[in-house]
Amino acid sequence: MKFSYVMLPDYPLQESLASIRLADELGFHACYAADETWHKDLWLLFAAASQQTERIRFGPSVSSVVLREPSLIAQAAATLDELSGGRAEVVLSSGNFGLLAQYGIDWTVSRPLSRVKEAAHVVRTLLDDGAITFEGEFFRYNGLFTFARPVQEHVPVKLGAMRGPRSFRAAGELSDGVHHALSYTREAYDFLVSEFRTGAEKAGKDWSSMDIGAWVVFATGHDSAVAKEAARSMVGLYASSMPAEQLERNGVDPNAMKPIVDALGAGDLARAIELTSPELGDRLSIAGTPEECVEKIRREIEPSGVNHMILAVTDATLVKQFMGRDLPDVASVEEQLRLIHDRVMPAFS
Repeated sequence: MKFSYVMLPDYPLQESLASIRLADELGFHACYAADETWHKDLWLLFAAASQQTERIRFGPSVSSVVLREPSLIAQAAATLDELSGGRAEVVLSSGNFGLLAQYGIDWTVSRPLSRVKEAAHVVRTLLDDGAITFEGEFFRYNGLFTFARPVQEHVPVKLGAMRGPRSFRAAGELSDGVHHALSYTREAYDFLVSEFRTGAEKAGKDWSSMDIGAWVVFATGHDSAVAKEAARSMVGLYASSMPAEQLERNGVDPNAMKPIVDALGAGDLARAIELTSPELGDRLSIAGTPEECVEKIRREIEPSGVNHMILAVTDATLVKQFMGRDLPDVASVEEQLRLIHDRVMPAFS
């Protein structure tokens, strides 16, 4: 089982760089970040981080092929790969539908999966060949070339997916892996892995050797209640983006989420947190002491065949920034990274 750190790049940049350096020293597989306008630019941050680290890999999880043209994703990834000495990878998706709405883009009529599949072909071709001629439904190129060339022989290109099943199958068939966000139950991961395996085997691939990542809201610390309260504070914000089918696979009635989503939409963050019961917060996160986190991963996620935990570490800064709530006793990112290294990773080595 690999362990990676996924950040929202909203901290002062020197703090983010320090966290990435620590993750590198502790042996985390990768550092990912959301490629969204809401946050600081991950490509610039990771370019700087690549010069201060030795082993950790970098990439977006995810990069939207609606807002960022796929040839430019390939160009950025190849450049980062050269800067980092071969440590770049890419996870593609249609993007955050809430962010797309702020751009006036109606995702319901944009055929998101078809666009992602086509974009994956574009990124793969440019990374491999440095040139592309292509006439697609969404993207068209006539002899486009780039001098941005990766160091790796094969830069991993993966798909981010939540609803399934078609996106899970597409990831297995057309890419190097899948990053599945915001699921926490055995049922959800059995469904993911089964469909991913179907796609991989259709393409003649060994599905078990591919990257199958669980992107999860995560908080840990010596005080279980404090860590769970931090996660609970953020669960509504994340869960509001979960499709109804995914909520159901995680044992949550979509109707139960509606008051929380409505409160978030009205800007009543305190009410949204109040409506997120401790039971719901616990169901839709991995939080508590390191031993509690190990137990949930072992029970709900690992048995399905997931081989990569991608931890969205939640600390007091994130809770304050996004939800306006002060939780000063929550372990810092650095403290949590050390606890993961010392008491979570060894359980899966």
